[in-house]
Amino acid sequence: MEKPDIICGYDESKCLDFMRRIGGSRPIFACVIASTDTAKIPGLSAAGAMPEITDYTPPADVELLFYGKCRCIEGVPVTPDGIPTPALITISAIRLSGIPYFVVNGGLRVLPKVPFIDVGGNPGKDIRSGRSVEDPKEVYERSSIVGRQLSRLADYLVVGESIPGGTTTALSVLLAMGVDASRKVSSSMPNNPHDLKLRVVEEALAAAGIHFGSLERDPFRAISSVGDPMMPAAAGLIAGAAEEVPVIMAGGTQMCAVLKVIQALSPGVLENLAIGTTRWILEDKTSDIRELVSQIAPVPVLAAGLDFSGSMYSGLRAYELGVAKEGVGAGGSSIAAMLTSGGAITKASLLREIEVNYGMLTNASPD
Repeated sequence: MEKPDIICGYDESKCLDFMRRIGGSRPIFACVIASTDTAKIPGLSAAGAMPEITDYTPPADVELLFYGKCRCIEGVPVTPDGIPTPALITISAIRLSGIPYFVVNGGLRVLPKVPFIDVGGNPGKDIRSGRSVEDPKEVYERSSIVGRQLSRLADYLVVGESIPGGTTTALSVLLAMGVDASRKVSSSMPNNPHDLKLRVVEEALAAAGIHFGSLERDPFRAISSVGDPMMPAAAGLIAGAAEEVPVIMAGGTQMCAVLKVIQALSPGVLENLAIGTTRWILEDKTSDIRELVSQIAPVPVLAAGLDFSGSMYSGLRAYELGVAKEGVGAGGSSIAAMLTSGGAITKASLLREIEVNYGMLTNASPD
C-alpha cells in the first residue's frame, strides 16, 4: 500500500493534533553542528569516507545549504560506499518551500564557511576518556537564549543536527540516564554495529564511574562525561523555543538523547515538541525509535514518507537499503516543507527536486 506523505509513527492522535497546530504556518529551520572524536573510532560512523575526515562532514553539510556546494571539501560528504549526505534532502526541502535557515555551532574542529551562531561550545573528546564535553550547562543556557529569540521570528522551529558518531554518544547518555537503549539506536550504515557501540559505551561509562541510570537527574554530568557537544546546544535551542512555539526535533534516535535531556531539565515544554524523522528510521529493523520515545516522554513521532525505490539514481535508491537514513534535519525539514505548502509539496515533488540536486552536485548520470 502506498505510504502517505507524512506518517504518524508514534501516538497517532498527538501526531494529527501537532500537524493541525502547525499546518500552513511559517517555520524556521536551525541546524546544530558539532564534532566529536568518538566518530574517529573505526567502524562507528559512515559520515565520511574515512574516520579521520568526519570533522569536515558537519561544516560541509551546512555549506551545501547556503551555497549548493561544499567549500571545505571537494564534492559532497559521502559514506564509505559513496552515498551522498542526507543534506541533499534538506536542501531540496528548503529550496522548494522557502523556509529560512540558520546554523548553530555547538562545538567544531573545522568551521564552516557560512554565517553561524556560536554558543561557545568546544569539540567533543572520545567518550572513552570519561570526560567528553566541556561546560555543557553554559552551552545549554546560551542556546536557550537563542531559541527564545528565534521563537519570536517564526510560528514554529525545526531543529536538525549533524554530528558524526552521534548515535554512539546518544546510546551512552541514554544508558547513563536510565533509558534502556541497548541495540535500539540507529546507524548510518545498513549493518548497525551494535556490538562495537556497546563496547565503546561500556568502556566510556566505566571510565566515568557511571552505572545504568545513575545520572537520571543529572543530564549535564551525563553529557560532560559521555555525551557530545551537539546535545546541550540542541537541547537548549529546542527548550528555549518551545517555551513559546512548537518545535520539530528533526532527527532520528540521536534526538531521543536530546529529548531525555529536555525531559530532565525543562519538562514543561514537552507538550510543544514532536520528533520529525524519515520513514527509513521508522522502519529500521536494527533500531527502535518508538520504544525509546515510550521510555522518555510521550511526544508524537512524525516521519516523512520519502520513497527512493523508483529513483533514476542508484545512489538515492541505496537509501532504501538502509544507508544514511537521516541527518541534517532531512525528515523534519521535509515534513515542514509539506505542511507549510498546504499540500503543494509532496514526497513525489520532493523526490524530483532531490534528483535534480543530486545530479548537479554529484555529476552522476541516471542509471
